[in-house]
Amino acid sequence: EKEIIPINTITKPPSAELRPNQKDSDSLPDYNILDKILYSYIELRKGPKELIEMGFEEKIVTRVLKLVNTNEYKRAQTPPILRVSPKAFGMGRRMPIVAKYLS
Repeated sequence: EKEIIPINTITKPPSAELRPNQKDSDSLPDYNILDKILYSYIELRKGPKELIEMGFEEKIVTRVLKLVNTNEYKRAQTPPILRVSPKAFGMGRRMPIVAKYLS
């Protein structure tokens, strides 16, 4: 039986592969934490203060929200996609491209 997806593809740590041997875990919090912050920020519209009050470290919240807000312009460059969430990319979550006021 032929291997459809190589096992090293499945077991390889996530990476943007911008540098040799780079892993997402080098610059991002654990995905369990990251997912909760992003869900609360985007889906539940929680602000930085509320996220910190929920128990997330201020340094992590600040970094994650900065990454989201400074990369907002990339969402305007994406082609149409399937919507899997009420706040999916596209019309579900419209933010100004220059969202510096959120920092």
